Amino acid sequence: MKFCQKCGGLMVPKDLGGKTVLVCIKCGNTIEVGEKSPSPYKTTITVEHSSREKTIVLSSKEVKGLPVTKDVVCPKCGWREAYYWVVQTRAADEPSTRFFKCMKCSHVWREYE
Repeated sequence: MKFCQKCGGLMVPKDLGGKTVLVCIKCGNTIEVGEKSPSPYKTTITVEHSSREKTIVLSSKEVKGLPVTKDVVCPKCGWREAYYWVVQTRAADEPSTRFFKCMKCSHVWREYE
C-alpha cells in the first residue's frame, strides 16, 4: 500500500498505455512503477451493475447448506419451513433484507427488517 506524497491519499494502480502507474484517489497525482523489478501491483477491470441487475442464483446444492427457520409461513403454499439468507440490499445505514425459500414449493420471498 502506498500513499501520495502530496496529499496523503491512497495510491491505486492503473494501466496507462501498457504501463502500470499509481494514481492518487484524492488529487490525481501519478507515480510510475519501477521497471527494473516486476510490478507487485495488478490492475483489474471493475464491472459495474445497477441495483436491478444484482441477482442471487442458488443451486440445489447451495440451498441445502443454508439455515432453516420454522417461524415463517410461505405465502404461496402455507408451508412453515423455509431456507433463509440475508443480503444488504439498501444503504449500509439501513437494515438488511432477509430472503426465504420454501422447502416444499421453492417459492422465494423477501422480508424487510
